[in-house]
Amino acid sequence: MARFMAAMKRTAPWAARNADGAIALGLAIVVGVLGIMPPEIFGSKGSDIQRQLVTASTLVIMALVATALLRDRARQAPVEKTITSGALAELPVRLARLEEIDSLVHSTRKALDSLQLVRVLGSRQEIAHAHAEARKDTSRWSFKGGTGTYLRAVTLPACVAAARRDKRHLTVRIEVVDPTNLEVCETYAHYRRSLSDAPDGTGETWTTDRVRKESYATVLAAFWHRQRYGLLDIEMGLSSTMTTFRWDLSSSRLIMTVEDPNRAMTALADTFYYENCDTELRLSFEQARRVPLDRYKRVPLGDEPTIEEVQELFEHIGVPLPKSYDGRDVVDIARKALRALDPYGS
Repeated sequence: MARFMAAMKRTAPWAARNADGAIALGLAIVVGVLGIMPPEIFGSKGSDIQRQLVTASTLVIMALVATALLRDRARQAPVEKTITSGALAELPVRLARLEEIDSLVHSTRKALDSLQLVRVLGSRQEIAHAHAEARKDTSRWSFKGGTGTYLRAVTLPACVAAARRDKRHLTVRIEVVDPTNLEVCETYAHYRRSLSDAPDGTGETWTTDRVRKESYATVLAAFWHRQRYGLLDIEMGLSSTMTTFRWDLSSSRLIMTVEDPNRAMTALADTFYYENCDTELRLSFEQARRVPLDRYKRVPLGDEPTIEEVQELFEHIGVPLPKSYDGRDVVDIARKALRALDPYGS
């Protein structure tokens, strides 16, 4: 009895809140019981009485179910109205805000990725490794700097050798100081000496004469490599102004070096910094004096260019050697062109 009373106490609140449903459930049980009882229980006309009871009970059950549905709908109407007029009405505005936030996040992430891909290199080894990665499978190389010593010593020979091995096209664009412009050569030499009077990685100190010879050597190296590899498209410009930076740009990355051999900066392709430096190099090259490298067939150079070949080449392309230069100076230029020492000493 105690258990029954406890059960009634638990179910009573639910039955009170759902009276129509509880009555419908009770009647459904009663109808079910009436339906399975023998008709004789209801007397001589038991079948008719049983049918009438079942029919009447069924109608009451349907009425109770309809009442419950109407009550639930009435309860839901305010909620639906609130949702429709409130949250759903604001949904387009909120979606637009989400799109704006998503666009902002995407732009911010792209900007951060671009910044992360501009990296400072802090040693000779890191710089040499970055150059090696830049040369790997590249189809183009753009250089702008002082005289192109590292370009002649490592970059140009390595890129041409890799392109020849793979039998692929290679485009090279070079811009160095004009060796016939004495003023810019003196300015560059003075700048290099002001940073250090000690010999650099090649074992030489910087003088105006050295600047001129190094720049002449880069011109000679460009012609020499062009004559030996048919799939090399090379352009060269001579600048009347000097720069304190050296740009090396390949298909995959940019490397910007300074006079400190242990400091440089690199950025991967398709980044903001890379694209803007590419534009800078193009515009600068357009303003430089062009070297007519299309005349490379007119003055053939031997594997070991002679003094006469070198002198004839520079006269033919309109970049004459100083009249004070003798055979020893010409040999020095040829040595720098084809056997340049790596200034990083790697």
